[in-house]
Amino acid sequence: MKRITSMATLAAVLSVSGCATDGSFDANKAMAVGIGVAQAVTLDEDSVKHTASLAAKEMDGKNQVAGSGSAYAQRLAQITAGLQNYKGMKFDFKVYMAPEINAFAMADGTVRVYSGLMDAMPDDQVLAVIGHEIGHVYHKHSFEQMQQKILTDSAMQAAVSVGGVVGDLTQGQLGQLAYVAVNAQFSQQDELESDEFAVKMLHNMGKDPYSMKRAIATLEAKYGSGSSFLSSHPSNKDRIKRIQKAIDRL
Repeated sequence: MKRITSMATLAAVLSVSGCATDGSFDANKAMAVGIGVAQAVTLDEDSVKHTASLAAKEMDGKNQVAGSGSAYAQRLAQITAGLQNYKGMKFDFKVYMAPEINAFAMADGTVRVYSGLMDAMPDDQVLAVIGHEIGHVYHKHSFEQMQQKILTDSAMQAAVSVGGVVGDLTQGQLGQLAYVAVNAQFSQQDELESDEFAVKMLHNMGKDPYSMKRAIATLEAKYGSGSSFLSSHPSNKDRIKRIQKAIDRL
């Protein structure tokens, strides 16, 4: 299904980008654009991860990152103990000192948690939310989001080599990629898949898998659907039903 989506995107880009200035279809122009888009469909994953790291660095520079000695950073370190290397993946956890009720992850294992979310819930629920974000990395949802952004941004196409490797991007472009990660709009299936990942992760760590359900209940009770973490996700009823099923299967 994802391959079909990519081909549909390719066709759409070709139809729009292949128009000459007078509105007629320019086959040569379409072919040139098509080559760049086709390369992006098979972007080298390591290259995208490297690009994600650069985007994370750009994002960190624009936010107040909690220092290692701060109470927030120390609390996050305790919550994520043992997760820096998980299921063959490396993760980098930091706190943004900002009131948003949100957390996000990038393809390279960057995970950022806003202090507003940490203020809203206890440690076990913060861990559940982090598990959800790790799920997006594990299932390559975060990679696909960034790949798709590069795929559909004509300005970024110039930085893609014939081998499907991402080259130099401007600070503005890296900022755009970071924005995509923070405001990612995943499919309902992706979100539910990441919820289930969090449930299994909690169970495997010897933690209470019901923390995932409680995290959603806490956010809904305090903020309704207005929190950043809930606003772009499936309906809470559907999520809770699926989470309970995942718990029952443990």
